[in-house]
Amino acid sequence: MDFEAIETAARRQAMVIAAKVIEQKINSDHSDYVGPSRACNQCGKSAHYRGRRGKTFITALGEMTLVRAYYHCDGCDGGFCERDHGLGMKGSLSPAVTRMNGIAAATVSFKESSELLQELAAITVDVKQVEREAESLGREIDQDERSSIEPTTLVEAPTMYLGMDGTGIPMRLSELEGRVGKQADGSAKTREVKLVTVWTAETRDDKGCPTRDEGSVTYSAAIESAAQLDTNEKLSEFAERVKREAKRRNFDKAKRQVVIGDGAPWIWNLTAELFPDAIQIVDLYHAKGHLAEVGKSIYGSGTELAEQWRKQRNDELDEGKFDDLLGAIRKHEKNDDARKCLEYFTTNKSRMDYPKFRAEGLCVGSGVVEAGCKVTIGTRLKRAGMHWTVKGANAIAALRCCKLSGRFEEFWERRSTRSLALS
Repeated sequence: MDFEAIETAARRQAMVIAAKVIEQKINSDHSDYVGPSRACNQCGKSAHYRGRRGKTFITALGEMTLVRAYYHCDGCDGGFCERDHGLGMKGSLSPAVTRMNGIAAATVSFKESSELLQELAAITVDVKQVEREAESLGREIDQDERSSIEPTTLVEAPTMYLGMDGTGIPMRLSELEGRVGKQADGSAKTREVKLVTVWTAETRDDKGCPTRDEGSVTYSAAIESAAQLDTNEKLSEFAERVKREAKRRNFDKAKRQVVIGDGAPWIWNLTAELFPDAIQIVDLYHAKGHLAEVGKSIYGSGTELAEQWRKQRNDELDEGKFDDLLGAIRKHEKNDDARKCLEYFTTNKSRMDYPKFRAEGLCVGSGVVEAGCKVTIGTRLKRAGMHWTVKGANAIAALRCCKLSGRFEEFWERRSTRSLALS
């Protein structure tokens, strides 16, 4: 006896019966007809009844064809079925399937999501539909992120950390026209997703060093510009995103605000504008990475001299012997990498006082931000064969950040409330 086959067949039959019962119950209810005309939800003008129309939806029980009262508005030339709002039907998927589809697509590719829905829930959603519905949900989340900026219920702390970084993702050719890149011919293959991360680090490891508190990390990301002229009255798109995330996490009200970055000028320019009182720290591991590259450039990759030079400079950096460090780099100013490194360390000197930062119990590494770029963006949007549009990438980034930040349930409750309010 193949119990799995019996179990699967019985489950499918039960779903078919349940779907038919619910379909008949909904279709027999004509309470969505409210008269020959009613106010249009979009423009407020009169919308006229045009009969009952059927549409097939994919639900957790299988396909259902629902027949609903249809109204057409001459004012905005749009049509709507009020019942769809009441049932939370915004596309061709039911709310339950929309939710499952969104969670799957936030985690794995659209193809894998389609396979998961079929394998785990016996729901057939083709790959293109998975993509359309996931990106549609991501755009809803992106709009919600812009309007729902009330402080979250996540634990706050006396010291709060905010990090910013960027990572390139592969784009479709149509999204790269006219853009300068790093290819040999000057063209681009990627565009940069910028990420803001907020976390707390009251926990201490076995050496007494601060480490991120579990469940405290949140993310927000998009392909947005952080650049703006001093004369601009409005903040850049990404600056607005950072400001919203800071408000959402009460970072702007923390007793001690710390911004950690890799040393890119745009990070400090944005920090100075939004958080002038924040402590600015260059990620220690980025700083040491620059020193390692200079050692290789001077003495050759993999050589003992390069390793010795790197270790000496790291020790000087850790011990706060900054003048000795700069002097050692300056000896090799004729080397292009050493000259650039000298400028980097000179510019960021005040942000590299690691002995002082450690004495004050502060994090000096941006591992949370680095991991965030990999976890939120890299593992989902930088897989082999993927090429994105800006709209598609931003939608999936919003969906993924929402899920990884523990905000999906709150968003879903707001979404359900809005659907009911429109009915």
